[in-house]
Amino acid sequence: MYPSISASQWGSPIAPKKALLIHGLTGCSSSWEGVAQLLVAEGFFVVAPNLLGHAWRRGTDYRMPTLADDLRPYLINYTSYDVIVGHSLGGPVVLSLLQFLPKTKETTVILLDPALEIEWSTEIYESWFLNEVANVRTTEKLADDQGWSRRDCMLHALGVSMCDRTTIEGVFSQNRPWSFSGLFKNIPPHVKITVLASDPQLGAVCHSDHVPCDVERLNVRVLPGIGHCIHYEDPDAIVNAIQLPRAKL
Repeated sequence: MYPSISASQWGSPIAPKKALLIHGLTGCSSSWEGVAQLLVAEGFFVVAPNLLGHAWRRGTDYRMPTLADDLRPYLINYTSYDVIVGHSLGGPVVLSLLQFLPKTKETTVILLDPALEIEWSTEIYESWFLNEVANVRTTEKLADDQGWSRRDCMLHALGVSMCDRTTIEGVFSQNRPWSFSGLFKNIPPHVKITVLASDPQLGAVCHSDHVPCDVERLNVRVLPGIGHCIHYEDPDAIVNAIQLPRAKL
């Protein structure tokens, strides 16, 4: 039995390609608007669920396997996706979801600065997120601080305002130690993963030593000059990582 679920959708359900987008901590499904519009233009039907504890969805169990299991309704009746994208917290959630993917479909997985190994700094991150939900920054403040578009600032503030301290505390307390790089060990043969990491000088959460270098079908790319919220700052990098077929000249 699953709690009530919610999601945003873009494009036509009968489009030839499907994408599943998983947001990060204090995010929401609407935060994918920019990326989703680019994917729709490439012929995708896009689905972005809201994780437990977000967008007013309540829960008490915020362990990583539970967050992933909560998304299994999006895979019912052998529903498959050409592309799955996970940002930050959504990274290890997606990795935990791989075992449930239909084995009949080649799937491209893109992880955006995934939160894989933060055990050494969980207290710092938890404190920062608790402050964010207690003092939600305005659209204008976010624009001044981050330089994002007005649309992305509004959607980011919306996500933060629909999350509360119990979710933040639950996510951090129930995922100790916070170490999820081991989830790369068993990548299914029909799955290819690309990690897009933010610039270490701009607060990257994912560092090169968090991603094993000897795993097949796993690639890593660092985006110079791009901060943690890659989907706001460089959505084109996400679309380019999918390696969509281009028309012949």
